[in-house]
Amino acid sequence: MDKLSSMRIFSRVARLGNFAAAARELSISRAMATKHVMHLEDQLKVQLINRTTRSMHLTEAGQAYLERCTHILDEIEETETAVSQLNSEPRGTLKLSSPPTFGKLYLGPLIADYVKPYPGVSFDLIVTDQPVDIIEWGLDLAFHLGRPQDSNMIIKRVLSTEMILCAAPEYLERHGTPQAPEQLAQHNCLSNPNLPPYQIWKFTDHGKERIIRPEGSLQSNSPDALRTAAINALGLVMMPAYTLQADLQDGRLVAVLREFSSESIDMYAIYPHRRHLSAKVRTFLDFVEQHSTMRAQARTLR
Repeated sequence: MDKLSSMRIFSRVARLGNFAAAARELSISRAMATKHVMHLEDQLKVQLINRTTRSMHLTEAGQAYLERCTHILDEIEETETAVSQLNSEPRGTLKLSSPPTFGKLYLGPLIADYVKPYPGVSFDLIVTDQPVDIIEWGLDLAFHLGRPQDSNMIIKRVLSTEMILCAAPEYLERHGTPQAPEQLAQHNCLSNPNLPPYQIWKFTDHGKERIIRPEGSLQSNSPDALRTAAINALGLVMMPAYTLQADLQDGRLVAVLREFSSESIDMYAIYPHRRHLSAKVRTFLDFVEQHSTMRAQARTLR
């Protein structure tokens, strides 16, 4: 028998002074209540309750055991309440990983907004371009650009962003502005070989897909290196919109081939479990998705 259940039943019997009344409150049979108390007595090798056909009372050992049971059961109830509150009220440290640029430009400002309504949550943010083992690293959540391959974790798309092709005004003045994707063969294309869809740039024109294999003097898995090179007029670069927004607004970079639709890229959240997801993870994921929806609506309105 489960000892904790037996302790709860014994405590109720002792306080009510009656097996039948305790059984009714606990929705069990009188025989079951008696069986649990006898099981405790057998394990402890002491008599806890003296019973007669008309009455019952605690023995000295029973009174001492009741006091200890009461303390233990109260501690368990307080612990369960505290843990339940952790799952309903966001608090504690949220440990997560992110690609560097996404972490810097997107998650950083988002975290600052999130902690305003949820001040009980702190963050431990790891930025890396490398695949992470969530369990080994002790992470609550990881963000991954492009759908992860062969993951046994829960995977959820939280953001879809368009890819934008752009270059510095100085580069376009020197080399001309391409008018069609095929003309990129005559340009210096700066590319990230680790960025989905990997080694190719995709464009769509009236439903027709055009695939370009970029070639140029710089390949890098560092978005910052590619962005800096493009700003310094080395060539054309295609990157997620969130990495280029400030540069496009300030005129350091100019978008090209906008009449051709480029492929969007998705950001995924990865986490170990769907059941009993902690409040801090659940609310932060909702916050990311809500922010993503608002940004998409703002682009539509513009």
